[in-house]
This record gives sequence, C-alpha cells and structure tokens, in this order.
Amino acid sequence: MDFEVVLEHLYLVLISSIFATMIGLILGVIVYFFKPVRSIILKIIDTIQTIPALAILGLLMIIFGGTSITVIIGLILYSLLPIVSNTYVGLKNIEPSIKEAAVGMGMTKVQRLFQVELPIAFPMVFTGIRIAVVNSIGTAVFGSFVGGGGLGATINRAILIQDMPTLMFATLSLMIMAVIFDYGMGSVEKRLKTHS
Repeated sequence: MDFEVVLEHLYLVLISSIFATMIGLILGVIVYFFKPVRSIILKIIDTIQTIPALAILGLLMIIFGGTSITVIIGLILYSLLPIVSNTYVGLKNIEPSIKEAAVGMGMTKVQRLFQVELPIAFPMVFTGIRIAVVNSIGTAVFGSFVGGGGLGATINRAILIQDMPTLMFATLSLMIMAVIFDYGMGSVEKRLKTHS
C-alpha cells in the first residue's frame, strides 16, 4: 500500500472540514441572531447526527453517485453539530457588559459580530472545529462503501484477503492522523483560551 491512499483520506477530511466550518459558522450566527429558527436548525442538525453514517451516505449516493463528492457532503453534514452548537454557545455566553459597551460605541450589529463577538467566541468555535475534524477522520472510513476512496477501501480489502501488513499500516495511519490533528489543534485551542 502506498501513501496516496493516506493523502486521499486526508483530502476528504480537509475539504469537508473547510466547507463544514464555513457552513457551520454561518448557521451558528443565524441560530444566535434569529430565535424563531433556532430550535428548527438545531433539531435538524441534531437529527442528522443520530442517523448512521452508512444510511446518510447511501441516501447521498442515490443523488450524487458513488464518488468522493458523496463522502465530502456526508462528512460536512456530520461535522455541523459541534461547529454550529459551539458557535452559538460561544456567542451567547459573551458577557452582556461587553455587548453593551460595543453598542455604546455606536457599532452596528454586523460590526459587533465581526469586531467583538466572533473574536471573543473563537476559542469555543475552534473547539467545535477540532471535534468535527477528528470525528471526520474516523467517519471518512465509511466512504469506501459508496466508492469514495480513502483508507476505508484499503481496510475492507485487507480484511477480505487477510492482508495483515496492509491492515496494520492502514489502521495505524488512521490512528496517527487522528492523534496528530487532535494534539495539534488541542495545542492551538489551549493557546487561544489563554490569550482570550
């Protein structure tokens, strides 16, 4: 087995994480500002999280076919909950006095969001992103069932033909990837929290 499969797995995780972060931040801000849709959005995202990964990927495969796009969309959907909820909680828990001070300075709602609230809430938001990325590394394994590639296909093939060296390499690659991302992002998270 070569490292191309590891890079393919990493590609699936990173692309889905970038899009999940963008969408999650937008939804988190919407949930924070617009109370009428708050419970609806949070309930939908929570429901997605309870559906088994293979079921989601199977449904997406009917629409998009057996490609990496199917896997990326599935990973995005599974990554939304920690990002959206942490964005909402981070913004909600900012001290009222800080918000009042920003209002007193004549800032608009948009200015307050980008110049005051999001920077303060970012350590909490980053925690959600970290959880989403680490979870995606494991969930992406299911992409092999819909032709999405990655390490899942290698693991399944190795199990079928009892290729233990390849199985060991693939599973160790997954573990190392998860540990590196978790530790690396965890270090960034600690620095963000000490500087906030």
